[in-house]
Amino acid sequence: MLTLNDLLKAQENLQGITHITNLDYSTTFSRIAGADVYLKTENLQKTGSFKIRGAYNKIAQLSEEEKARGVIAASAGNHAQGVAFASRRAGIQSSIVMPEGTPLSKVAATKGYGAHVVLHGQVYDDAYQKAREIQENTGATFIHAFDDLQVIAGQGTIGLEILAELPETEIMFVPIGGGGLASGVAAAAKLTNPSVKIIGVEAEGAACFKASREQGKKCNLTSAHTIADGIAVKCPGELTYQLLEQYLDDVVTVTDEEIASTILLLLERAKLMVEGAGAAALAAILYHKYPVVDKKTVAVISGGNIDVNMISLIIEKGLVKTGRRIGISTTMMDKPGNLQDFLQSIAKERGNIISIEHDRAQAYLPVDKARVKTVLEIQGKEHLEKIINSLESKGFKVEFL
Repeated sequence: MLTLNDLLKAQENLQGITHITNLDYSTTFSRIAGADVYLKTENLQKTGSFKIRGAYNKIAQLSEEEKARGVIAASAGNHAQGVAFASRRAGIQSSIVMPEGTPLSKVAATKGYGAHVVLHGQVYDDAYQKAREIQENTGATFIHAFDDLQVIAGQGTIGLEILAELPETEIMFVPIGGGGLASGVAAAAKLTNPSVKIIGVEAEGAACFKASREQGKKCNLTSAHTIADGIAVKCPGELTYQLLEQYLDDVVTVTDEEIASTILLLLERAKLMVEGAGAAALAAILYHKYPVVDKKTVAVISGGNIDVNMISLIIEKGLVKTGRRIGISTTMMDKPGNLQDFLQSIAKERGNIISIEHDRAQAYLPVDKARVKTVLEIQGKEHLEKIINSLESKGFKVEFL
């Protein structure tokens, strides 16, 4: 279905349009995985994700009649921006249907590229059905997010770039939603170097291809729930399912907690802002979902369009999980100097107070007592023990929140 010529033609169409993104070696992630780990940084691509590749390749090959009718697409966010960008370059109108829960940053960016945005449904599949209804009424040309050979070929140029820069690549990890990226990269890799292993990665709460492979036929999940909205798809495409069955060596899943932890690691260690779908491939490597020891391993970091509120939540939870932020409380005598002693005991051990609440009015408190709750920024378990010891030496009984 997909030939090397299709991929090379897509690569030619994208010259001067998309970036050849970096393939960065990571010392930190290599140490964790026990392998040579490289990051294909599509989060730094134009529009913030790989999706521009497939969208532009498709729109570049539309007939003048198809362009005149305008285009419509359904997207969880990144395909939307790719279609909007490519449509503006081609001078044609575009409409995008996006799930209602799409991060505001993705909606705003899509509108910024000139597209008309319709919000509908909870996941991609709901938006897709609505987009098809609009297409029937308007006659617009439909640009599928993944189940289209020209879109798949565009995404597959990532595989060509990886092997051109690192021909000794042994394993590639690629996220799977509807399967356009994974099938394109897998086809490009296998048609170029059949010995390369391609591992697909799905979110545990939206593992539609894994379920399909286990049942031996394309199946539709009843729900797709994950923080990785870019791969929250209930059913793989017809074309992508066939290509993945042909070229994919294995498929693994990662949990939302693993994805969130990887987002935080990428932010701290690699200085890369990455969305949930973009972190999935690296999460599979770091959490040892497939053996990679001593292998030259590539993780496709597919996108970086993450909502700032989600980043904030991940950072907060990550700090708590890694023991760098902790909530404590104590009940003390409500008299001058006691709160000062409490705070000085924390300061003595160089604990940083993020917030503090002093409450003397609760009904359960004796009239001469006050309840103090505080959130501390600390350096880890040993640092916390020093702070607790300092507080207890002053007579404060500490409870953890």
